[in-house]
Amino acid sequence: MKILLIILGVILALFVIVQVFAFSGRKNIESYSYQVVKKYKDFEIRDYEASLFTTVKLSSKGYKNTSRKGFSILASYIFGDNDKNKKIAMTSPVAMSLEDSMTMLFMVPKKFNKETLPKPNQSQIVFTEEPAKTVAAIIFKGWANDEKIETYKQQLKLALDKQGITYTNRFYFLGYNAPYEFFNRKNEVIVELPKEIVDLQIN
Repeated sequence: MKILLIILGVILALFVIVQVFAFSGRKNIESYSYQVVKKYKDFEIRDYEASLFTTVKLSSKGYKNTSRKGFSILASYIFGDNDKNKKIAMTSPVAMSLEDSMTMLFMVPKKFNKETLPKPNQSQIVFTEEPAKTVAAIIFKGWANDEKIETYKQQLKLALDKQGITYTNRFYFLGYNAPYEFFNRKNEVIVELPKEIVDLQIN
């Protein structure tokens, strides 16, 4: 019994250490910059600045399969699977387009551009420049899955319809936490808004 308690104590201590390390490490991670334009009860409008992403398009459907495969490919690249064997810092959040053929996106740290980035060894990885954009975002906590993502996507659409705000069909899931983080998990569903009319609709 004493040995079992010692083992459980060690496991608990390691768990706490990992969570503290994950929390402190997240503070130093570069993030996808935006400004909040307007807050509503269930969502907010944001302006994102133009950014460069490493992306991989996947034929599989569903969050679970796509996120695991896409993350593995892109993480391999930033951990050194490139022509310079160079490690690239992780950024936040990890983004995934909500389409039939899903695309996973890692934001590139701002010190890089297309010319200075190492070339990926895997041909399916593409560098994509996302322009500045206005989006609507809804936040949810806990662990993400297909059902939750779809639920919050529909909630966002209903909330936008209620406010009379026009939106496109470009929806994304944003995940902010590593798989081993158990606390303060944050997820979002966002949708791009048509820039030419959004200023008129939210004022």
